Amino acid sequence: MVARPPADQIPDTPGSYQFKDADGRVIYVGKARSLRSRVLSYFQNPMQLHPRTAQMVATAESVEWIQVRNDVEALMLEFNLIKEFRPRFNVRLVDDKSYPYLAVTASDEWPRARVMRGAQKKGTRYFGPYAHAYAIRDTLDHLLRTFPVRTCSDNKLQRHKALGRPCLLFHIEKCSGPCVGEISPGDYAELVDELCLFLDGETEPVLAKLDQEMRAAATALEFEKAARIRDRLATVRKAVEKQQMVADRSDDFDIVGVAQDDLEASVFVFHVRKGRVTGRRRFIVDKVEPLSESELVDKILEGLYDEPPAAGMPKRVFVPFPSSDADLYQEWLSLHRGSKVEIRVPQRGDKRELLATVTKNAEEEFYRHRLKRATDHNSRAKALNELQHWLDLPASPLRIECFDMSHLQGSDYVGSMVVVEDGLARKSEYRRFKVRTVEQSDDYAAMEEVLTRRFTNYLNDRERPVAERGKFQYPPQLLMVDGGKGQLAVAVRVLENLGLSDEIAVCALAKRLEEVFVPGRPESIMIERRSEALYLLQRLRDESHRFAIQYHRKLRQKRMRTSVLDEISGLGPARKKRLVKELGGVKAVRKAELSDLKALSWLPENVALAVYARTHGLDR
Repeated sequence: MVARPPADQIPDTPGSYQFKDADGRVIYVGKARSLRSRVLSYFQNPMQLHPRTAQMVATAESVEWIQVRNDVEALMLEFNLIKEFRPRFNVRLVDDKSYPYLAVTASDEWPRARVMRGAQKKGTRYFGPYAHAYAIRDTLDHLLRTFPVRTCSDNKLQRHKALGRPCLLFHIEKCSGPCVGEISPGDYAELVDELCLFLDGETEPVLAKLDQEMRAAATALEFEKAARIRDRLATVRKAVEKQQMVADRSDDFDIVGVAQDDLEASVFVFHVRKGRVTGRRRFIVDKVEPLSESELVDKILEGLYDEPPAAGMPKRVFVPFPSSDADLYQEWLSLHRGSKVEIRVPQRGDKRELLATVTKNAEEEFYRHRLKRATDHNSRAKALNELQHWLDLPASPLRIECFDMSHLQGSDYVGSMVVVEDGLARKSEYRRFKVRTVEQSDDYAAMEEVLTRRFTNYLNDRERPVAERGKFQYPPQLLMVDGGKGQLAVAVRVLENLGLSDEIAVCALAKRLEEVFVPGRPESIMIERRSEALYLLQRLRDESHRFAIQYHRKLRQKRMRTSVLDEISGLGPARKKRLVKELGGVKAVRKAELSDLKALSWLPENVALAVYARTHGLDR
């Protein structure tokens, strides 16, 4: 347990404090206006503390702090440290979805509209997020008749540019045909700007322009053109209807609904821009530490605006409960926006009614999550307890690592390590190994090399300061290998050689009869077929197999794509591409005479000599 630091050693200034365990891992990060009063508040009778706080203090072995100049810097430092260390006793915002956005690749020569998920990329404008991908795809399909920007991939664009003819989307008027020069870059850029303006909520100018064009065409007796514009006007109006109007056109705000119990909270957010709901987001808050309603709002704000949303920072944020420090969080959000941001609790009127709607969404989402949580948590706990029983382990294996090998007739030998913590896959901890010392088909030798490298790295990390430790700093409570007695013997030998056999339990799962082998027991363990423990081991084995095969295929494909022109000194990607293009292909480069290569004014003579030597086998 952490010892109480002397009061006079703790500064009475704003800052962030960190509790660490015996291994030096950060287990809790907090912020304070006064580090002295906040840190000392943890050192009192444990009966007076919340059970989770008391558990954290009992687990900690040390406490450290960092001073900053003001409260906003303390908030930002706390948030950055939580993102870096992911402490186990801090509140976590769990978002198991990668929400779809409608993205426009503005930095491309011919910008493309598409539905995208995952991390946001530079040079791309995002609109959303949306709750369902099918909704935004349907909206995009309607918009393409009015804003016919390309939706094809870069490869398809280049292919049709080389063919000199457009794809089907051009013929059905859902693409303006930039691949074949049917539209000028300036007109295309104007088209993209109009689409982005519309998605930003500026719908009236677009509708007015189309209506004006339709009437002009009708006046000029161009009835077919007027009919096409009429149809486009109808599709745009249909798309506008999909964006729910909830406020005045001048309103930009986010509104947050919350449903909660003692363990978790469900959060639902409407992003409202220009009076319309342009995006929705939902996530779960894992209440690892005790939180009041006001403190919960603080954590939601920190997670929601860790990065500015795709729709941009709002002018106002409506929340169901007042923040514990509204001035601090308003100042922090204002820094993000570049102008003042208000945090308010709606009391009456339209905003109060909208908050009730958003809260209703949060409650329905929480109901579905709790059903899933009860099933998942119970089955995971049952699986770990059963593993402890079947394998006669001293405690439930909270961290399990599984290893597998993959190769093709001894080539591209690779190993995989997958990790499960508390019954859940920890993909950020997965590791891949390229086998270095085994040149033929020998799974035992390959497994020995991989395990030796993994646990040697662990031993080396253990001797370093915490800040310098690498990616293998955490040991498993259970090491699992895919195979039978042979693979088990290899794992046992590696652990014994490294002096870890008393620290790490080991088992092997054989696929033939799903038998489990453990050291010191000649016969296999036949875990019950319907056991959650066996399901967990099977999922681990299958995941490690998938991960190993994925890496093996990647290496094999990379090897198959290598060229005779690779790794020639002085011949970088640009020169190689130009050389192949000017001579008419790699085969032509192979057949080229030295004089032909020297004749290329842009190719240095020493590089020409190196290319000729490589292509004619003279460099061996």
